[in-house]
Amino acid sequence: MQIYIRSLLFYLYLVFITAFGAVFCVLITPLTSVAQRYSIVRFWSYLNLQMLDLVCKIQYQVLGMEHIQECGSQPMILLSKHQSAWETIVYPYIFPKTLCFVSKRELLWLPFFGWALASLKMITINRGDREVARAAVAIQGKERLAQGQWIAIFPEGTRTPVGSYRPYRKGGFRLALATETDIIPVAQNAGNVWPRNSFLKYPGMVTVSIGHAISVKDKSEEQIQTEVEAWIEGEMHRIDPNAYQ
Repeated sequence: MQIYIRSLLFYLYLVFITAFGAVFCVLITPLTSVAQRYSIVRFWSYLNLQMLDLVCKIQYQVLGMEHIQECGSQPMILLSKHQSAWETIVYPYIFPKTLCFVSKRELLWLPFFGWALASLKMITINRGDREVARAAVAIQGKERLAQGQWIAIFPEGTRTPVGSYRPYRKGGFRLALATETDIIPVAQNAGNVWPRNSFLKYPGMVTVSIGHAISVKDKSEEQIQTEVEAWIEGEMHRIDPNAYQ
């Protein structure tokens, strides 16, 4: 019962702060840049992290942040494990870069959240038409990288249950090759505290592990995909061994 109440309190807070932040982002869009509006999203992300800790007793730790710092001002493509809604909420604060997420277009239809998403010029795709989606990622991804933004992609395409594996989609690897942009792999186990498609949130520690940049130079698409998948899935076994027994 306590878990249910804590989860409900967080959701009420999330709805309120998202509605307020989204309306604010939309109103200031004509007067601000994407980077300025993204700073509001980063603050929204920070407040949600604080509330998750205070109400739901969910903490987090980040391993390998030095690998982000080593990149300097060079834009990268971030490919991350996807288990929960947790990472979509907190990544803007955790990563000290302006992230451009690749997400399904249906998110734009959500009240408030979708409005804010549109004001930030994220890459939204129609997952029902792979050819159109592939073209959108390629064209818009090149533009965002040229503007100095990092592209954040969940290569599994959707949230996956804890301890499971879903074949990675190739869009992120193709974009990396086409733009000669290196990849930062990320493993994380948020599904243990915020399960896939679940209302309930459980106390615990989320571990986010960031790997060394993976170079795409002189490699084929298959080689890059194999290297990225091997690191992420191997790291998942290391940070969350109980899930893979």
